[in-house]
Amino acid sequence: MVDMTQQQHSSRLIIVSNRLPVVIERSDDGMSTRPGSGGLVTALAPVLRDRGGIWIGWSGLPDADRDAVDQVLKESSVFAGYELRAVSLTARELEEYYHGFANEILWPLFHDLQSHCHFDPSYWAAYRGVNRKFAEHIHAAAAPDDFIWIHDYHLLTAATELREMGVRNRLGFFLHIPFPPPDIFIKLPWRFQILSAMLAFDLIGFQTMRDKRNFVQCVRMLLSETRVHSQGGFHILNSAGREVRAGAFPISIDFAEFEQRARNREVAESAWYIHEALPDRQIVLGIDRLDYTKGIPYRLEAFRSALSRHPEMHEKITLVQVVVPSRVDIPKYNDLKIEIERLVGDINGEFTRSGWVPIHYIFRHLTRGELLGYYRTAEIALITPIKDGMNLVAKEYIACNLEANGVLILSEFAGAVAQLHRDALLVNPYDIEGMSDALHTAFTMTHEERRRRMLRLRATVRRYDIYRWVEGFLDAAVSRHLYDFPVISEYIPPADSPDPGVSI
Repeated sequence: MVDMTQQQHSSRLIIVSNRLPVVIERSDDGMSTRPGSGGLVTALAPVLRDRGGIWIGWSGLPDADRDAVDQVLKESSVFAGYELRAVSLTARELEEYYHGFANEILWPLFHDLQSHCHFDPSYWAAYRGVNRKFAEHIHAAAAPDDFIWIHDYHLLTAATELREMGVRNRLGFFLHIPFPPPDIFIKLPWRFQILSAMLAFDLIGFQTMRDKRNFVQCVRMLLSETRVHSQGGFHILNSAGREVRAGAFPISIDFAEFEQRARNREVAESAWYIHEALPDRQIVLGIDRLDYTKGIPYRLEAFRSALSRHPEMHEKITLVQVVVPSRVDIPKYNDLKIEIERLVGDINGEFTRSGWVPIHYIFRHLTRGELLGYYRTAEIALITPIKDGMNLVAKEYIACNLEANGVLILSEFAGAVAQLHRDALLVNPYDIEGMSDALHTAFTMTHEERRRRMLRLRATVRRYDIYRWVEGFLDAAVSRHLYDFPVISEYIPPADSPDPGVSI
């Protein structure tokens, strides 16, 4: 294995993503920054801080004063421990590239929801233009030996722009969301351009073996001149005289940090207050961003079904459903919010008794202490997206379950299932009664069974943490060796297992 400590002395790491890992805020006193949130920031900020380098991304402010942004980022870089460089976007670019192509085309399509797509041709031109703008900033920042690691579906064509500028650096790419199968991907009007652009990278990383396989199948179907073979866990793609490698690298969390924070006094007190407010009952926790891929309405219907079919659960269980606001100004998302609130009201109206409200609904951002308090307190985590690249909430819950008394109910269509399927209760999020049965199984599970499962889940997440993910990707990029992720064998639902509580 390559010694990454030695590598960092000869080359820097440049991270590129749609957003910077800090949020720039305006006030009467000028601009300031605060730490960002989300899986990518959680995953990469501590690693880049330890290694040093540059993070390039959009400032978060359309049509912002470039000099003012650069100044506040210069000050923030001192505290971050690495350099922050902003890409400026106009309001129109933001609308057509980000809200348009990225989130009205790629996001729903890559989550197998093509009916949600809006294939506006102007979006494609804006997407290519913004990717070129990112490439120009990368070109200006990069030294010849730097390794450039570009992230996610917003920047699929950045590599081909860099190659056209003459950049010969090693380029890595990691897709944080799923990659769709060919019968879905071919619906994209710009399918050939996207695939060809991705082959300008040197290493392409996916969350799961299934995502990698879908990508390779799309290449074989649409780019017939590209030769593909397998080698050492990679798929090797040879196109136009270049060799591109594709591998699976499941992202993770800083397990030790989450575990340590879950032990502090603030979190312990938060957990105590939560259970004091909800005494003598098991807490089921759902935490999701407001998005139609998270399957929240199906989950609420499953909870209703569990209460209808298992009256012994009445007054002994409470679902805490946290929904983090997101894109509420977009009609589809606002409609989803209305539907969720209607379902919560209907279920509470049907089952509430004196001293017991079945669903506690929270629509706001939680503080870090509140989030960890709920993780530590909840006896059951209900994580049931209809499609998800990985889902780090599942891993965060496991890391914070210090007493090893929790049960993880996990969608078969979350990327995390490849690593966690042996000890989670697996469900099809479209199967209302199946999820209802899984809730009852979790509710009645013995302490010994809970502990056995959770200890193994904790061992898995502890071993395959964020540092192993980064080391694995960079090692593959530098040494051409596929880092060992032996637990990412593809999960295939068994044909003869009607019981969602059966461990596979």
